Amino acid sequence: MKTRHFAQLVGLSALWGASFLFLRIASPVFGPQVLAGARVLLATLTLAVIMRLLRHRWPWEHWRELTLLGALSVALPFLLFAWAALRLPAGYSALLNTTVVLFGTLSAAWFKEDTLSARKLLGCAAGAAGVALIVRLGPVQPDAQTLLAALACIGAAFCYGVSTPLMKRATQRIQPLAISASIHVFALGMVVPGAVWSLPQAGYTTPALLSLLVLGIITSGLAYWLHLRIVRHVSPVAATSPAFLIPVFGVAWGHIFLGEALSPGIFAGGALVLLATALVTGFNPLRRNAPPVEPAP
Repeated sequence: MKTRHFAQLVGLSALWGASFLFLRIASPVFGPQVLAGARVLLATLTLAVIMRLLRHRWPWEHWRELTLLGALSVALPFLLFAWAALRLPAGYSALLNTTVVLFGTLSAAWFKEDTLSARKLLGCAAGAAGVALIVRLGPVQPDAQTLLAALACIGAAFCYGVSTPLMKRATQRIQPLAISASIHVFALGMVVPGAVWSLPQAGYTTPALLSLLVLGIITSGLAYWLHLRIVRHVSPVAATSPAFLIPVFGVAWGHIFLGEALSPGIFAGGALVLLATALVTGFNPLRRNAPPVEPAP
């Protein structure tokens, strides 16, 4: 993996690391369905404006493929994470989201978009251990609601993991911006009915509104476009690796902006997470790119 793509994955992790905090703020106010619907709407409008400015063509002929991707990578995960945010601390949701790497690794091998290897499986294990050391979460009430919320997070991670190799295939034929905009359009049709139904129960606060704007415009609209630009050039497994770094940034943002104390395992856990990311992505800054092979005469 090139250094540029590795740096972009780290930057994407920094953006998505804040999303669980914003979900925790906005979901209790708007409600999961209204939050998911408004988030998809804002992302759709943002990407549609960019499509218009750059004069990109909408790939409507691929509507079946894009509808599936919209369901797996936008509609279902947004609803599941928004619902889980009512019941789980942000750190728990971020921790459970790391299972996307395992699901992505297995699904990429199933779809023959990548291969399983001892290095990648070791990376998954190292990432899980590193995140556990970093987050050091307090106890939660082990009741049925907590279990269902945890399963919702794992279900969302499963959707992301399965959709990643399918996204990789799509980027070989369709421009990343067109995919990003189109999947949000199709996802919008899936979440709008529930959002409209739940709208009378939705509340309003300034922090929740600001959180919604960041979730819709930045962590959904712009970040999805960036993510697909990266997916086009790296393996599906490497594309899921930001899930390991997301809890790292979540803890860092809490320390910088909210004054939250760092856990004792932050440095050891951070080192493990960086090692896991390098193992999964194959990134090695000390290795020079091999020279191109000249074709045979």
